[in-house]
Amino acid sequence: MKAPTAYGGQAVIEGVMIRGRSTVALACRLPTGEIFRYREPLRSLLLRSRVARAPFVRGLVVLWESLSYGTRMLMRSADLQLAEGEGTMGSGSNAAIFVVAIVAALAFFVGIPYLATQAARQLIESSLLLNIAEGLLRMVLFLGYLAAISLAPDIRRVFMYHGAEHMTIHAFEHDEELTPARIEPYPTAHPRCGTAFLLFVVVVSIALFAFLPRTNIVVDLVARLLLIVPVASISYEVLRFGAAHEANPLMRVFVAPGLLLQRITTRRPDAGMIEVAVASLQEALAGDAEVAGRAPAPSRP
Repeated sequence: MKAPTAYGGQAVIEGVMIRGRSTVALACRLPTGEIFRYREPLRSLLLRSRVARAPFVRGLVVLWESLSYGTRMLMRSADLQLAEGEGTMGSGSNAAIFVVAIVAALAFFVGIPYLATQAARQLIESSLLLNIAEGLLRMVLFLGYLAAISLAPDIRRVFMYHGAEHMTIHAFEHDEELTPARIEPYPTAHPRCGTAFLLFVVVVSIALFAFLPRTNIVVDLVARLLLIVPVASISYEVLRFGAAHEANPLMRVFVAPGLLLQRITTRRPDAGMIEVAVASLQEALAGDAEVAGRAPAPSRP
């Protein structure tokens, strides 16, 4: 029997973050070789509000909370790799990095494709054709960005931890014993991956942006920024539906591009990386068990 599919996470620097039902957990390999374990209660609107759990609303909540927790845990994992006495990044630095990253992403993936195609307006009068070209350019930039960063050795290690996270979640969902030997046969790609979500965002944005009229740069860019909200909402629901029906042959075809894209963003991990992913999942499970008022399940090595 498959385990509940409420668990997922992301890779961080030399580690993995797992988000459970009511717990956020982090495990990282320290420079000493030991595994650092940490967990905290999940403070989520999804646990308190029916509105937040409503279709087309929940995706926005999950996205915002994933960005918030993910950035904070990423910074914590970076701090853990610093030698003693080198200091850590404060909450102010984390917030600044978060804001800069969002602005840079919007400028690169929204601003550049629009401005590049707007420059061709003298040659192409049709807004529909320009908007489709804009979407295709956004797709090229997205794929090119992932391919480029995957060449960096440090990013490749993060992608290996990404693979370890997916493999561990696969094993957990299939009620498998959480040991490297039992986890290693599972694939590094997972249908609920954030990479697949981003791919859906790009595809859905092509469809929604295609029929926007082009007036002037300010109005056009504001319209695109505002449409990011429904684009993210629709993309999340599409991803959720596909993952819930992954056994359906038609859905397998539907989610295949997202799984294929993960050949870039995941790598086969070593046994030590899988151990870290397991440690993170165990912390999430233990925290959820405490909240539910029951004894945590025995940890498996």
